[in-house]
Order: sequence, then C-alpha cells, then structure tokens
Amino acid sequence: MTENVVWQGLSVTKERRYEVTGHKACILWFTGLSGSGKSTLANAVEESLHREGRLTYLLDGDNIRHGLNRDLGFSTEDRMENIRRIGEVARLFCDAGLIVLTSFISPFQKDRDQVRSLVGRGEFVEIFVTCSLDTCEKRDPKGMYKKARAGEIREFTGIDSPYEEPENPEIVINTEEQTVEDSLDKIITYLKERGIIG
Repeated sequence: MTENVVWQGLSVTKERRYEVTGHKACILWFTGLSGSGKSTLANAVEESLHREGRLTYLLDGDNIRHGLNRDLGFSTEDRMENIRRIGEVARLFCDAGLIVLTSFISPFQKDRDQVRSLVGRGEFVEIFVTCSLDTCEKRDPKGMYKKARAGEIREFTGIDSPYEEPENPEIVINTEEQTVEDSLDKIITYLKERGIIG
C-alpha cells in the first residue's frame, strides 16, 4: 500500500520546536474503564499546563468519535482501529511539539504498546486511571453501564468485553483513593522530574 510512497524529510525538527515552546513534547495516555475518571483528570492536567503557558491538546474518546472516527463501531476490530488512528494523530501532535493528552478506554495492551512504539523513548506516558468496576458503575456518568447490564449495549468494556490493565504504566492513579488535586500534582511532578516541563 505504501510501496510508492517515500518519506519526505523536513527541516524543522521536533528539537527545534522545543526551542520555541520551551518544553518537550510527549503523549499523556490516560487509560481505564468508563467512569474511572480519565476525562476529568485529563482535563484538569491540561488546564494546569495551559495556565503555565504550555502548548497542549486533549484528544477525548467521545469527541473523536464525532468526527475522525465516526465511521467506527465498537467491535474489537473497530476499537483497535480507533486507537491506531488516535495513536497516529497523537504522534503528529507530539512531533509538532505539543504535550498531547488522550483519554480513551483503550482496553488492549497490544494497541497501547503500538502507540508507544510510534514515538521516542520517554515520550509516551501511560497513565492508568483505576478504580473498582463497582465504583465505575455507581458513577456511570453517561448511563452506559446501565444500558450494558440491560443488554442494550453489546461488547461493553468491563461487562462483556475485556479490559487489559497496563503491565508497566508510568503512572497509576486510583480515583477512589486520590483526589483530582492529588492526582494532578502526581502527574505534574512526574513531568518535571523527567524534564518534560521546567
């Protein structure tokens, strides 16, 4: 499919973009069950980084399915394609010098590992946002668990489709035990310790 396509070298590199942004680029990949708190936390992190003058962009699962991935359903194959596309978009944003945040269930380890392989060492930060399934169901902000339990939604992650917990995430956030503020501090501290932001 790409045999007649040649990669075009460009003169403005990611490193040169760092000189303009004043920070390194990375992908903050928030993964976890629906209702675990991924979107809430990703939004809080982006807000904090934005206030500090960092260049960011948040890719949220539901929002992406309104446009780029509106042609995809929720079969295993479509979920894999959903994450593949997001991974490629996130890679481009990272190359552009941004701190890109993604909030997707992304249930399969293989798919998350594939995205990790797209960027340089240290540029993919897997953030496992965890809490019990019971708590996720009690929160159920979109009413999805109720529909899944009633059989109205098939192949729903955590109910009748698996979620593979990250094997070696850079950061683990338990939203039953940590407040949004504590979780935010943990992530910002990580970014400072790794030299991504000053």
